[in-house]
Amino acid sequence: SPPCQAPNTWVSRDESLGGVQGRRPWPSFLTLTTTLLLLLAPALAVEPAERLADAAQEARARAISAGLRCLVCQNESIDESGADLARDIRMLVRSRIAAGDSDAQAVQAIVDRYGQFVLLRPPVESATYVLWFGPPALVLTGLAAAFAWLQRRQPKPQPPLTEAESQRLDALLRERDG
Repeated sequence: SPPCQAPNTWVSRDESLGGVQGRRPWPSFLTLTTTLLLLLAPALAVEPAERLADAAQEARARAISAGLRCLVCQNESIDESGADLARDIRMLVRSRIAAGDSDAQAVQAIVDRYGQFVLLRPPVESATYVLWFGPPALVLTGLAAAFAWLQRRQPKPQPPLTEAESQRLDALLRERDG
């Protein structure tokens, strides 16, 4: 007869084949498929019809696209996004590269058309100081405020009782105990 098992204990299906009790079974096919699709999703954003015939030009286009923000998604590069606008920008990058533009010229053409917001890493200049230095400044301000608040919460040391206060305290304690 099988050994007693505590309720809610996982038992592998291959227990009869010498499997170890208490181990979780292998992930299901659905879990593996979902994980694989999520990992491949960025690779599927660039459609085969978009790709350039020249592998070197395609590599340049992919490198440029990885640094440009999808204006619809805003948290993804146009290389990862499946949005129509991202596709249009990818096609514009590829057309500029195919026309002989350098990487800098292709990026500048996109920035001229859509503004610096399209760059995932905008340059550090006076117009972007808040973007670059705002978050660290907020974190430092929050840390300083938390430190000041914690300092105020600590009890201040009280001076020792005077002789008159000690006598009054003793009298009150004797009166209470009675």
